[in-house]
Amino acid sequence: MKKIFILVATLIIGSKVYAQDETVKGLKDESAKTIQKDAGDTSSKTWKKGGLFSINVSQGSLKNWAAGGDKFSMSLNLYTNFFTFYKKGKNSWDNNIDFYLGYVNTTTLGARKNDDRIDITSKYGYALNPKLNLSTLFNFRSQFFAGYEYPNANTENLTSNILAPAYILLGVGLDYKPTSDLSIFFSPLTTRWVIVNDKTLSAKGLYGVEPGKKSATQIGAYASINYTKNLNQIITYKGRLDLFSNYKSNPQNIDLFMTNMFSAKLSKILSATWSLDLIYDDDVKLFGKNSNSPNLQLKSLLGVGLLVKL
Repeated sequence: MKKIFILVATLIIGSKVYAQDETVKGLKDESAKTIQKDAGDTSSKTWKKGGLFSINVSQGSLKNWAAGGDKFSMSLNLYTNFFTFYKKGKNSWDNNIDFYLGYVNTTTLGARKNDDRIDITSKYGYALNPKLNLSTLFNFRSQFFAGYEYPNANTENLTSNILAPAYILLGVGLDYKPTSDLSIFFSPLTTRWVIVNDKTLSAKGLYGVEPGKKSATQIGAYASINYTKNLNQIITYKGRLDLFSNYKSNPQNIDLFMTNMFSAKLSKILSATWSLDLIYDDDVKLFGKNSNSPNLQLKSLLGVGLLVKL
């Protein structure tokens, strides 16, 4: 009986040791295998693409309304954004296109635009360290349709047109990215071309172009600060500040271009948006008593409508 007990115990212990040896061997085999990448995993992609589409529409009508007002009014504001970002090793290439178009129609004033802008930026960078790039930046900014100033209800003065003005900017400098939300680009030597491709506007010598000429070249310092942040689960902020100092003429009078957009998500596709734009250009002398001096330009738009991420 004792012999049988010893034999059974020996078999049990041996089987356990064998099982452990097989487990260890299996773990070694698994660790030696090459891990197959999931086809749906895009983390190694060098290109990132996307965009945003927003449209806000409002309409009103009055009949026998004692408080007064326009019998009919309608406004439409459209914003479209496309971007492509490339990154591989130390090389990066960021491309961004913004398109704005606004339209207002009322019974007394008729149809007028209240927004019109296309803005294209392309920036190539070579990483000097994880937060600092040596970069080249290209920027194009203009509008598509004729724009007017309205001193009174019966007078309209042409102030802009397609490629009048248009700004083309090319600069080489440093791009500092302390966080994923913030980018600060500075170029001490930047070339900016101002184009006024409209005979009426170029004859007046507007936008820093000599009367009769259709373009001017400016050399100066340029800085661009871009910031995008999800302030909470509902509100997103996107802002940009461009500063340019013209070495050739009044370098102390710095041109400013600033855009701010707040988006509040109301549902999957509905949102409320508020945009605030500020522009100061020392060469845009359309203001003042005699319409011959520069001034701060400000535009604010508030709306509720469709917002779709592309």
